[in-house]
Order: sequence, then C-alpha cells, then structure tokens
Amino acid sequence: MGAVIVLLIVLTALFGPFLVPRDPLKMFSGKRLQAPSQEFLLGTDQFGRDQLSRLVYGTKASVLISFGAVGLAVVLGILVGLVSGYYGGRIDNLIMRCLDVVFAFPLLLLALVIVAILGPSLKNLILTIGLIYAATFARIVRASVLSLRKKEFVESAKSMGAGNASIIFHFILPNILSPVIVQATFNLSTAIMIEAALSFLGLGTQPPDPAWGVMLNESRSFMEVMPWLAIFPGAAIMLAVLGFNLLGDGLRDALDPRLTSS
Repeated sequence: MGAVIVLLIVLTALFGPFLVPRDPLKMFSGKRLQAPSQEFLLGTDQFGRDQLSRLVYGTKASVLISFGAVGLAVVLGILVGLVSGYYGGRIDNLIMRCLDVVFAFPLLLLALVIVAILGPSLKNLILTIGLIYAATFARIVRASVLSLRKKEFVESAKSMGAGNASIIFHFILPNILSPVIVQATFNLSTAIMIEAALSFLGLGTQPPDPAWGVMLNESRSFMEVMPWLAIFPGAAIMLAVLGFNLLGDGLRDALDPRLTSS
C-alpha cells in the first residue's frame, strides 16, 4: 500500500503538470474563493487561481525537495559513517562530537536557522535538509561498520592484501545498505513535512510558486468559512507522509533477516 501511494505521488509529480486543466499562476479575477464545482474541482483561492492545478504542481516541489535532500544526506552520511566507523580513533571522536552538536538542536529549529542564514530557495532548502539528515545516516552507518569491521570476511580480505578502500566499498558497504534504505524512506516523509513547514513560514518555496506549505499559509485567513482551501493541501501532505511511512515499515520487515526468519 505504501509503495502504491508513493508511486502515485511520484507519477503525479512527473506527469501531473502536463494534465492539469489550467496554469497554476493564472488568476480568474471574477471567480475568487469559489467552492469546489465542476468548473474548479477543488475550488479557487483568494486570487482566483485553480486549487487543483496548484496542488498538482506543488507535488513536484515536495517530491523534488524530499528526494534531493534525502539523496544528499544518504551520500554524505554513508561517506562520513564509513570513515568514522572503519578508522576509529581520533577521527571517529572528532566526527562523533560534531554530530553530537547537530543532534543537540531540534530538527526544525536548526533548519530554520540555516535557511534564514542562506536565504529561502529550492537549492538552499535541499542543502539544509540534506546536511541535517546526513548526521542520522552517519550514525547508522558507523554503528553497522563497527559491528562488521572485525568479522571474519573482513579479516580474510585484509590477510589477502585488500586495501582499505577495497574493503570498505566491496565488503562493508554492501552489508550496511539495508538499514540505510529503510531510514531513507522514513526521512522522505519527514522531509516533506519540514519542507511544508518552512514554506508555511515563508522560508521555503516562495509565492506565487505553488507548494503545499504555501497553500496552507495562504488559506489561514479563510479556514473558518472556506475550509477546503486548507483541507486539500493538508490531506496531500498527510497522504504523502503516510505512504512513505508505510513503505518504510514494509521495507524494514522485508530487509530485516530476523523478522523474515520469524
């Protein structure tokens, strides 16, 4: 079920903009704040823009930011975790203390500070979320490497003359990917929520570009009399987070040998 939801979201992000009935930025001055109807399936906002078109286009922004940020975090986290766990010593202590500083701050607060310094933009948002999540992946990878570097197959590779880089990337890395993949799916859901929260606060996607967080922010003044303006983007965020969480649960069950054997 999670895979189906995620697939639908990704397909919407890829092909939805070609299928929407109207330009998400076009304003219909005589049709502002209309309720859902046959002409406007999800209604219009205070500027007369089609909510369905904006919702579909907002999917692209959320998917791009979440996948870009988590992809960056996976690459950085794997590299840092491999170096820290395999070499140990002072390098490990230095890296772990730096990660402790990152974990000392609430996730959203740290993202707010970094985006406020760098400035609100798509690239800065991906960079910010990616750097924050890299610390989580680094710890996961480090813990896995510490349990593997003394295993017999690693010692055997060393005795046969394999270099450190060969051991790390050919023997250790393939055996630590399962927890990384599972964690990545869960982080995709939280990345969507962080992107929506920052856009809601004006530090993410900037108006008039459509984004789910932007749509929620713009609907605040009309929620009591026109709740659908907030319901539809809120439901999209909820559905995306649910899909990625269900996918993560399924991958965890499938990739954990202890759960598979039982």
